[in-house]
Amino acid sequence: MFCCRALWLGWAEEKRRPGLAGGGGGVAAGGRLGSAMAAARARVVHLLRLLQRAACQCPSHSHTYSQAPGLSPSGKTTDYAFEMAVSTIRYGAGVTKEVGMDLQNMGAKNVCLMTDKNLSHLPPVQTVMDSLVKNGINFKVYDHVRVEPTDTSFMEAIEFAKKGAFDAFLAVGGGSTIDTCKAANLYSSSPDSDFLDYVNAPIGKGKPVTVPLKPLIAVPTTSGTGSETTGVAIFDYEHLKVKTGIASRAIKPTLGLVDPLHTLHMPGRVVANSGFDVLCHALESYTALPYHMRSPCPSSPITRPAYQGSNPISDIWAVHALRIVAKYLKRAVRNPDDLEARSNMHLASAFAGIGFGNAGVHLCHGMSYPISGLVKTYKAKDYDVDHPLVPHGLSVVLTSPAVFTFTSQMFPERHLEVAEILGADTRTARRPDAGPVLADTLRKFLFDLDVDDGLAAIGYSKADIPELVKGTLPQERVTKLAPRPQSEEDLSALFEASMKLY
Repeated sequence: MFCCRALWLGWAEEKRRPGLAGGGGGVAAGGRLGSAMAAARARVVHLLRLLQRAACQCPSHSHTYSQAPGLSPSGKTTDYAFEMAVSTIRYGAGVTKEVGMDLQNMGAKNVCLMTDKNLSHLPPVQTVMDSLVKNGINFKVYDHVRVEPTDTSFMEAIEFAKKGAFDAFLAVGGGSTIDTCKAANLYSSSPDSDFLDYVNAPIGKGKPVTVPLKPLIAVPTTSGTGSETTGVAIFDYEHLKVKTGIASRAIKPTLGLVDPLHTLHMPGRVVANSGFDVLCHALESYTALPYHMRSPCPSSPITRPAYQGSNPISDIWAVHALRIVAKYLKRAVRNPDDLEARSNMHLASAFAGIGFGNAGVHLCHGMSYPISGLVKTYKAKDYDVDHPLVPHGLSVVLTSPAVFTFTSQMFPERHLEVAEILGADTRTARRPDAGPVLADTLRKFLFDLDVDDGLAAIGYSKADIPELVKGTLPQERVTKLAPRPQSEEDLSALFEASMKLY
């Protein structure tokens, strides 16, 4: 059984040629033997030429090992493959107590423990330190992680890591802590690299990570970023006042310890905003441009991006995460003692992380980066910080009704499917209804959770739209994964439509 169609296609075309069909139709009965042999040779030569022209281009059988610069091994301009990369995940109530044994099993002698000031005095960090001491692990604590990190805060953590000569890293906290720890591991393992070397283009150089990194264990204490599963580290680039990041499979944690007991320490608004990040991770990865439509096709596997477009495996994780969000997020926000709801949201964060960490996100996230980066005076409730802050999940979800109205023209069936998961009655809905139905469903979901009434409620006005658009344009790593291309005028309209939600 051939996996290629080339031989079959060649033979089919051969059969259609007059005088060359099987059975000797072109050789008169009783003709000379020499003529028959010549005809047979002609058939063989012609078939070989057909096979050469229709040669299989699949990776298993293609022999185009050398190709012109910029061409993929398949000769295609869009990608033809996707791959799944995810950290090892261990889930269970109390699983954090095992971290000392894990580091001992890894042979770690000198560990960098990263967290933030608030968490450093709370049970999750105390549990970790108790486990390290019990198992004889030497460690140093860095507790200056900034909530919503910047390039400056990243570099401060990197400097600490370089001086410490650590052989393993341990992050205890939300996405800010885990992302900071990823960067510290990367740049301390590549000490001669310039900071922008690994930062996503076009802001940075976007170089592939080829240096070996140290083991990194992530212990998430929030239920949103899924950073324990991904090779992505996000920060505010202060010079441009936008968020960007580093994206490489090489920086993903070695192990993520997903312990639902930590979620009991989260205030209500932190639970809500973290949950909105899960919601949008799942929605965006499920509606992203399919992997086989993404361009350019990589010339080498190492240049295939971490965010590859929607694919059959990431779809499964995204849809399952959405079902959990629909069932448990409101419960988790409203009742801090609802361990079932908070445990499920902790797991949903990891599920969505596995999905978007390989498929990617698109416009909600691309537009969120300047919303967070250009914040003026807004300080979110339940966040103990000394600087203005729009939490990441909030900055992402505020544009979601407008974004999915815009993208629904492509793959409307998927938009209707997720609307139904989130509670909409789609039995009489038609394809053109997909955007409005999903947008209305999202608005109701956000209204029920007391979300600020759009960008105007967090300090923005129409006068800010040009700067918000300017901050979105460099986010090509994600915006190009939107199923529908967007112009500057489109982005302006989306920001304007997001000024008020209700």
